[in-house]
Amino acid sequence: MTELLVTIVSGLVSQPDSVTVTVDEPNEEGVTVYHLHVAENDMGRVIGKQGRIAKAIRVVMRAAANRNNEKIAVEID
Repeated sequence: MTELLVTIVSGLVSQPDSVTVTVDEPNEEGVTVYHLHVAENDMGRVIGKQGRIAKAIRVVMRAAANRNNEKIAVEID
């Protein structure tokens, strides 16, 4: 899942080397939280106008997690 998130975001940003993902342990509801970190000047590219790109990233990641019977959330830091 981490590799999928890095692959998606690396294609969007101008500094793909600065893309990092940290993963929290599943909480009491079984949701694993993925924290996405990008360079400060790439934040707008990842979020997009009115958050459309961020929503699309979350939808793709949730769909991939459903195939593996997982529950995830993606936070952009």
